[in-house]
Amino acid sequence: MAGEGISEAMAMLTWLIFGTAVIGQNAQYIILEILLYAVLSLTVIRMLPVYLSLAGTGESNANKLFLGWFGPRGLASIVFAIIVLNENLPGGSYLAIVVACTVGLSLLLHGVSANPLARWIAGKNTTPPS
Repeated sequence: MAGEGISEAMAMLTWLIFGTAVIGQNAQYIILEILLYAVLSLTVIRMLPVYLSLAGTGESNANKLFLGWFGPRGLASIVFAIIVLNENLPGGSYLAIVVACTVGLSLLLHGVSANPLARWIAGKNTTPPS
C-alpha cells in the first residue's frame, strides 16, 4: 500500500515538473496546427483504435468510449520526446513541442473530466435490482 502512494506521488511530481519546465517555457511556440493535432490525438487517433479493439468483447459503447478517452497516457510520450531531443534529430524540437502540447492538453482535459465521466460511467454500469 505504501508503495502505491509513493508511486502516485512520483507520478504527480513528474507532471508538475513537466508542466512547469516544459509547457511553461514552450507555450509561445504552440501554433494552431499543433493544437489541432493535439485535439485529434486525444480523440480520434487515440479513441478509435481502442474502440475498435474492443469490438466483439461485449463492452457497451459507453464503456468503449470511456476506455478510449482515459486510455493510454502520456508519460511514455515524454520519455520518447526526451530520447529524440537527446539524439539531436532534425525536427526534434518541433516534435517536443507537439508532445508537450498534447500531453499538457491531456492533463487538463482528463483532469477536468475524470470525476464527472467516472460518475457517468458508474451510473451506466449499474444494473437496477430485479
